[in-house]
Amino acid sequence: MTATYTFDVFSSLDGFGAHTGDWGGYWGKQGPELLERRLALYAGELRMVLGATTYRAHAEMLAASAEGDEARDAWVTRMRELPATVVSSTLREPLDWPDATVASGDAVEIVARLKEESDVPLRSHGSLSLNRALLAAGLVDRVQVTVFPVITGRTGVDPVFGGAADFDLELLETRTLDGNTQELTYRPTLHP
Repeated sequence: MTATYTFDVFSSLDGFGAHTGDWGGYWGKQGPELLERRLALYAGELRMVLGATTYRAHAEMLAASAEGDEARDAWVTRMRELPATVVSSTLREPLDWPDATVASGDAVEIVARLKEESDVPLRSHGSLSLNRALLAAGLVDRVQVTVFPVITGRTGVDPVFGGAADFDLELLETRTLDGNTQELTYRPTLHP
């Protein structure tokens, strides 16, 4: 029995994972339902899988934040408390993450091994290039996209699926949070 792997990502409606504008975190659209849902998603036993770029971004964001900043929302704090595997050929332990280990080598081989060995579900937040490679290798069981009600045509960066292979998606679950943010969970299948 292999562990389930979920690629969890935030996106603007036009498919960007981040922005250079003055929107703020969550594009300024977070509400209590979103924050409660995020905490619930991370409440159980999980192992995080992060790429080096995402790990660095989280570590820098947390280091630069103060108590009460959205970078320290309850779900982010919980995510950081979970055991994590950081796939990287450049990072070395110890990491500024309480229970993180570095796995160096081929990401597909590392995650395939984790799926076989893990007793708990695997989850990755962000880590776009890592997850595009894992999608192409058929290792992603669920794609969970939280779509914020914004179009970032001028300020959008990090196209979530830019350069990805083609996939058919089976919709497994949908939620509306705070009346305007959509959480969509799909099962991906590589399109022939």
